[in-house]
Formats: sequence, structure tokens, C-alpha cells
Amino acid sequence: MPTKCKAALSISFKEPLLIEEILVDDPRQDEVKINISACGVCHSDVLYIDGAWGGSLPSVFGHEGAGVVDTCGPGVEHIKPGDRVAVSLLKSCGRCYYCQRQLSSQCEYTFATDEPYRLKMLDGTSVNRGLRTGCFAEYAVVHKSQVVKLPDEMNLNSASLLTCGVITGFGSVVNTASIKAGEHVVVVGTGGVGVHCIQGARVSQAATITAVDVSDEKLEFAKRLGATHIVNSTREGVPEAVLEVTQNRGADAVFVATGHPAALDGIFKLIRPGGLLVLVGMPSYGVYFSFETVEFINANYVILGSKMGSSDLKVDIANLIELYESGKLELDALVWSTFPLENINEAIEATRTGVGMRNVVVM
Repeated sequence: MPTKCKAALSISFKEPLLIEEILVDDPRQDEVKINISACGVCHSDVLYIDGAWGGSLPSVFGHEGAGVVDTCGPGVEHIKPGDRVAVSLLKSCGRCYYCQRQLSSQCEYTFATDEPYRLKMLDGTSVNRGLRTGCFAEYAVVHKSQVVKLPDEMNLNSASLLTCGVITGFGSVVNTASIKAGEHVVVVGTGGVGVHCIQGARVSQAATITAVDVSDEKLEFAKRLGATHIVNSTREGVPEAVLEVTQNRGADAVFVATGHPAALDGIFKLIRPGGLLVLVGMPSYGVYFSFETVEFINANYVILGSKMGSSDLKVDIANLIELYESGKLELDALVWSTFPLENINEAIEATRTGVGMRNVVVM
């Protein structure tokens, strides 16, 4: 029987979300229904809510979820009702062309949970699951591949960050770029993704980690998480600062962890010949990046895109939890503020205006 619960609905782009009751379908084959306890507010949610990526409405957004398993459909074996879990937008059939090549973020399979009628308003109107998850609600139904079991004692507010901001930033360094000990790293943008690029570089034993941002508060926090050098780009020359700490060569890898177009201006001035530019932060549609092709070829530059940190959800979340439990990965301090579901629009505005690292909605 469908579960009636409260959810934050996006009815019109660029408008505040409305708290309404909806019906969440029961899990089918290979699906799980979860009682959501916490959901981080990601900039991707804000971009969708503001209409930057299009999409259909009404929708329930929210894709950094954590909660307790309510019910499991047939075929679900790795978790059971009562388990504490993290929920991600990443889902994988495990069989298609991309899943077989460790690119589960590009999975080609169409899942039953993608059908619009799995969530409904009380008048029967179908509701979309934004980013294939829908965790700005008291309950969510997802494919089993989107769910990872958590330790019983782990704080669910902190755990909710694992499934997007953490794996996206950390994974871009460890998986996409495979940073090695002794390399020089620059991270442009030190918000909820960029700080985890910094943590990934620290765990990878990078020689220097230069954090670049326009906020002194966020730069100081970046230093606390492992940045060896910080640069406020409103007051200092970023290329000069990077050359100074890299023996005048430039960084081995630069991670752009913000979707702001200005972050890419003059970006190759920060990178050594043969170095990597890794694009991590998601912009709105219509943002383009151009460069001098001859200079790019002459310098042997490499550009990589990194969606969700090129992550294998089961493997990477388990590794991150181990690092967290051993004190090598900070999560708790990144939960800047918590908001009840009824105040979700305050959390969204705080995220939209860059207040805090991660704002978390609690149910």
C-alpha cells in the first residue's frame, strides 16, 4: 500500500517549494523504500529548482539522503528493514556497456523507479523524482543499487553528505585523476565539493594543495581540512601564487569544483605542461569554455570531466566510511546548519547564496 508522507514539492521553477502530502509507491523487484531522516542540499538541487537544467514539474528533489530502510522488494539481499542507509542518485544495472566499464554514472538501463507515477499527489497528479532520488520527503523509493548500508552508530546528518558532495570531490582526485604522493594540486572553489577535493588530495599525500576561493571563511576552513596554501582571488594573483609553490612549473592537476564560469578564466596558467584540468563543479546549461588550441596541444594539457567522482558506490562509500571512522576524513564539521522540512526554503536560499559548506534538511 502506498505510504502517505510530507514532501517539498517544486511546482514552478524559481519559486519556493511547497510542503504537501504525497503518496510514495511500495517497492517492487530490486527496490527499497526508505524512511528519510536527513538530506543535504546540493547546488545541483538548487540549479534544478531554479530551472537551469530544465526538467518536468511537479518534482521532489533532494539526492543526498540518509535514513532507515522501511521495506524491501523481492531481490534485495544486501540490506533489510531497520538498516541505516545512505541514498545516492547513482544507480547501476551492473550489466550494460558502461557498467561493465566502471562508468556506472552513465548506466543505460531504464529502471522502474524512473516511471513518473511512482509518486503521486493526493489528487492523483504524478510527481517526478528529481535526480532519480526524491529525498526532500519523509519517504523515498529507489533501486537497490542506490542504497549503501551504514554503521549503526553513524550520524545520519553527516552520512547524508557521502553520496554526492563527498564522493564527487574526493573521487575526482582519487578515481578520476589518480593523484599520486608528491604531486602539486590546485582546487578552485572550496564549497561542499571542493573541500572534499582537498581531503582527497591530502589522503593521497599531495605535496602541496592550493585552495582558491573568494571567501576568506571558506578558505580558512579549507586550510583546516588540508590545504597547504590558500589564495583569495579577489586580492591575490592566482597564477603567481601557484607558480611560487610549484617551482615555477605549475600544478600537476587543477580541480575546478565550482560551476561559476569565471573560474575557468586563464585556468591553463595554473597548470604545468602535461598537467591535468579536471572539471568537477556543474554549471547551468549554456556555459561554454574556449581556449587557444595550439597552446593546448603544444603544452600536452589533458582535460577530464568527473561526474560523481567516477565512483563505484559500494566500494567508495565503504572506503570513505573507513576513513571517517579512523579520523582521516572530516564529515561532521561540514554540516553547517540543519533545517526542518517545513523550513526547507531557508536551507535552499542559504545554499544558493553560498552560506556554509552543507545545509541539511532533517525530517
